[in-house]
Amino acid sequence: MDLTRELTGLIGRPENETLEYKAVLPPSRVVAKIICAFANTEGGFLILGVTDDLQVNGLSDDLHANEITHKAIDLLSPQPVVTYQYFTHQGKRLYAIKVTKSTEKMFLQGVDYKRVGINIIQIDPPAHRFNSRGYSRLSTLSQSLEFGKANSTGSKIKFAEHYQRILKIFDDMGLFLYPAGPDQVTDNPEGLVLARILFSSFVDNFETYMSDLLYEIYLSNSNLLKSKQTVTIEEVLNCADMQEFVKYCSRQKVLKLGKGSVKGFVNDNKEISQLGVVEQHEVSEIEKIMQIRHLYAHRNGVIDDKFLLYYPGLYNVNEIHSMTIAESCEKLEYLTNIVAKLDKAAVMKYHLASN
Repeated sequence: MDLTRELTGLIGRPENETLEYKAVLPPSRVVAKIICAFANTEGGFLILGVTDDLQVNGLSDDLHANEITHKAIDLLSPQPVVTYQYFTHQGKRLYAIKVTKSTEKMFLQGVDYKRVGINIIQIDPPAHRFNSRGYSRLSTLSQSLEFGKANSTGSKIKFAEHYQRILKIFDDMGLFLYPAGPDQVTDNPEGLVLARILFSSFVDNFETYMSDLLYEIYLSNSNLLKSKQTVTIEEVLNCADMQEFVKYCSRQKVLKLGKGSVKGFVNDNKEISQLGVVEQHEVSEIEKIMQIRHLYAHRNGVIDDKFLLYYPGLYNVNEIHSMTIAESCEKLEYLTNIVAKLDKAAVMKYHLASN
């Protein structure tokens, strides 16, 4: 079925419950979320290559929207009834997905969404209920993360959801993690281990966000990925399609971040440095947080000489490093604020799809 005539009549109309535009090619999970919401409401059209303010910019020829669409469909259950194609409008190459209203509820990896006007909302979202007698900051941070999901990339929403789960574990495991209060290090051995695991997890989540953000940026403009960097035939063949290769390249670029070299990561990735929102003192602070993660993940908290380079005069070699839950929350909030700045700047500069 050729949708060209129907689509030509739609372009130029403002977004509504059955029409959404994206200026660039979004990740498959974002496309799946939009399809799911349309299918659970009245159906609708997703048109790629058109901005929210109705400018027809077109899509890059290097990345293939069909691959993204196929992966998006695979994430949904039951399988949606969709029609999709490239078409030309005003001399620009666009892409459209037509979604038919589903006769049964559609789920994206167990979660269902619907359209309300131009917004997508989760049907029956999980309630993040916190212990009224627990550490009140946990609930406050979770609410802040929830509010921060508005106008955010899929990468940031995924980041926020992971942090909310960690905060809920902090709350549920209070007797182990902070039996004497959030400003006191737990004396429970299992609580100390759990605290290190959770801290490592939320720092790893920051690293994952950076990789996911780069992936979204490269999808928006594949020219940004072009370089003289050497790749092997094996690396290419290990990727099922172009989308997986772009994701692989994004992860490779984050390797320096994983090793604690935040400065090297920022300097080597102009897509991040050109956003101009991360100050040098913030880079230094992130590096120090990464070093704590490294200590917890690889040395069970036992301080070594390398760690002392980042915290001179504060500790001794072979001491056990521990933090209170209040200190962990401060660092979680710090990384959250960095992500918020990066995400806002990236959406504006690269016209990334936002919720």
